[in-house]
Amino acid sequence: MERDITTVERFYTNYASNLELKLVAGASGLKRVIREPTVNRPGLTLAGFTKYFASKRVQVIGSAEASFLKSLPAVEREKRYANLFSFKIPCVVFCRGINPDKWLLKSAEAADVPVFKSPLITMKFINLATLALEMLFAPHGSEMGSMVDILGVGVIIRGESGIGKSECVLALIERGYSLVSDDITRVTLMDGREVIGDSAEITRNHMEVRGIGIINVAAMFGVKSIRTQKNVNLVVTLKTWNEVTNVDRLGMDEENVKILGVNIPHIIIPVRPGRDLARLVEVAAFQTKLKLAGYNPAKELNDRLIAKMAKSSHAP
Repeated sequence: MERDITTVERFYTNYASNLELKLVAGASGLKRVIREPTVNRPGLTLAGFTKYFASKRVQVIGSAEASFLKSLPAVEREKRYANLFSFKIPCVVFCRGINPDKWLLKSAEAADVPVFKSPLITMKFINLATLALEMLFAPHGSEMGSMVDILGVGVIIRGESGIGKSECVLALIERGYSLVSDDITRVTLMDGREVIGDSAEITRNHMEVRGIGIINVAAMFGVKSIRTQKNVNLVVTLKTWNEVTNVDRLGMDEENVKILGVNIPHIIIPVRPGRDLARLVEVAAFQTKLKLAGYNPAKELNDRLIAKMAKSSHAP
């Protein structure tokens, strides 16, 4: 499990497009660290009350704060800016396309604090920025295996090289399901309980098929064949038939694997010539979907057998 330091530069690089951010000052301060995964509106601080100032957060200025500052004389405004930048704030964002005045830009440059502007309305920016920061702060790692979304069930398919993972994934895509990642799946822990899988930006939409090479899945099968991210609900491990000493034929014993500390259902599927791996993984996903909905066919059959045995033992 890893936690990268969240800098203003990382926040800007990853989410400038989504948040429509434009850097207008303080580029030398992009290495500043954002220490809390949320934002703050510094209205009280600009008004002079600094006791509870959340200085470790991204500072957002909307029309209310901008109007207040505009009402102040230039000399007083400079004092308020000097007070704001005396704290180790990560950065300042002006929403609604508001242009910061020259005194703020001068103070920001002197304090090496990045200043951005965004055309988004303030509340929309706050909502999107909070989600972005939660993603940046979330524990993350990687799992060896490809991931497919099968009717809403996120399945990581793993196994030794050459066992048939790519062929299995390709067959699932041909059946109308969506590729999340090929070969290596990035995983992120959200809210301490949900594991989200996705792909590295540079390899997204692509997968490697032995004998053919790299293919563009979106170009070949359409945009519906790609899913950017998905909850991890199931891990399927493909193993050669001889390696599986005890095949679970009833499905009563539920096995789990830990990913970022969370238990994820795990199924081992034995592989041998003639087995339709894509169909088996598809059925395993359907089975998981039923279990998530509270229905377990193996348990139902077991309960039936126990009830029948009990009835027979009490018969005269």
